[in-house]
Amino acid sequence: MPRIACLLLPVLAASLWAEPVHGRICADAVVFEDGDGDGVRSADEPGLADIRVSDGSDIVATDARGRFQLPDDAAGPRTVFVIKPAGYAFARRDDGLPDFWRNLVTAPAPVLGYGGMRASGACADIGLRREELPRARSEGLQVLVFADPQPKSRIDVDYYARDIIESVSGDHDVAMPASQDRAVRAADMGLTLGDIVHDDLSLYPDINRATARLGVPWLHVPGNHDLDFDAARDEDSLLTFRHHYGPDTLAWEEQEANFVLLDDVVYQPGRQPAYIGGLREDQFAFLERYLAGADRERLLVVGMHIPLFEAEGRDTFRDADRARLFALLAAFPKVLLLSGHGHTQQHVLHGAATGWRGARPLHEYNVGAACGAYWSGVKDAQGIPDSTMADGTPNGYARLQVDANGGYRLSWHSARGQGDSRIGLHAPRVLRRGAYPAFAMYANIYMARDDTRVEYRIDDGAWTPMQKTLRPDPRLQAENARDDAARALRGYDRSPEAAPSPHLWRGTLPTGLAPGEHRIEVRAFDAWQGEQRMTTRYRLEEALP
Repeated sequence: MPRIACLLLPVLAASLWAEPVHGRICADAVVFEDGDGDGVRSADEPGLADIRVSDGSDIVATDARGRFQLPDDAAGPRTVFVIKPAGYAFARRDDGLPDFWRNLVTAPAPVLGYGGMRASGACADIGLRREELPRARSEGLQVLVFADPQPKSRIDVDYYARDIIESVSGDHDVAMPASQDRAVRAADMGLTLGDIVHDDLSLYPDINRATARLGVPWLHVPGNHDLDFDAARDEDSLLTFRHHYGPDTLAWEEQEANFVLLDDVVYQPGRQPAYIGGLREDQFAFLERYLAGADRERLLVVGMHIPLFEAEGRDTFRDADRARLFALLAAFPKVLLLSGHGHTQQHVLHGAATGWRGARPLHEYNVGAACGAYWSGVKDAQGIPDSTMADGTPNGYARLQVDANGGYRLSWHSARGQGDSRIGLHAPRVLRRGAYPAFAMYANIYMARDDTRVEYRIDDGAWTPMQKTLRPDPRLQAENARDDAARALRGYDRSPEAAPSPHLWRGTLPTGLAPGEHRIEVRAFDAWQGEQRMTTRYRLEEALP
């Protein structure tokens, strides 16, 4: 039987709930105003009307007393959640995550190695607290964006805690509890774009404890390494994920932006590859219902794991699903796509070549990995691997700032600062004075787009344009050479093989200057953060014939 469309207009909600409806679930559940923020309904905490509730397919609105019911037409475990309206917040669960969902297991669920979704009983009340935004919010919504933390052991979880979480905390002196003023908190909210762990789902509580130290409401997208690989079908492949993180498809609203997070990993047990990018029919049903009433003046942020773009010659996302998603998004004037998965970083502007028919190009930011190259490379003095990605980008995290008018700014932050540089430079240390000027320096502009302007100068000379080039970052190539020459392992895993970087620029070094040291200065004009500069040096020496 097809699903019944259940997007209830708020003005009709009260009359539609006048009589009991046959074949519904959650008939006794209420969305209430959580005045004290403890997540438990007290006698003096009333129900909230016109709050949308979903199971990832259908969407209903609460009645005048905060009650809601969903169609009982889905087989298997259900995840019921509140679509957070702007101006409200949820209490924190014991694990630090926002308390906005309930998992319902009304029949025996598949037995899975990592536990799957455990029985949870009846649908319970969900609280919403009215939120007064501090004055600092006038600077815009601040969002932390992590992709692919991907620990494969508790050792890697420790790297994540010290390399990524302490980096964010260090930027703000100390991580503060969510109840304290946002001005001293790390951000207003956070997203993890999949591959929360690397196949070992027992690590979810460990990595959650680390992330919860930031005191920020955190939402998660599943990745291909978050699957229950012993599930017999795609529908059951995220039961353990849902036990810990709730819905795999959801919407979340802030005053500046609406967020839609999607599981776009379609599990294909027994096939190679074992997954492909795509969306399910229930997800399209949810998108159609949610987007029909979404505020088009706000920025619409769509987060997923597998990118919508594909490398030449590779089929990684189902074409028909991409076309359906693009058709739903085309009516929105302000859309930002966020994806992970690749363990490199780039910006893609979708257009006619990829099937986008919107009025302007659709921006997809493919976010670099928190784990970089899977926590590989030589360890530093603190015992943390270098983990530079194959495109030469240091591991780290992104920040998204959304203004009140829907405009946004993005920035990349290297783990533990590493000088908090947004530019990586490589140049020879010494050249022969008078040599043919064929030797170059390279600038890796981690957040650059194809149209980024990059210039360099020597000492205080004139600024000269650098040329974009598609080749591996020579800094990582040098590390590859050191690994090749080593007679013993230099780390648990060696650094990745350098791959052509989409954000590398080249400039030729002059050799006719005076003998001695010369300063190389590079500047890049970042579309969001303004002018960025970085310097290095090289030396010219006289040489005997």
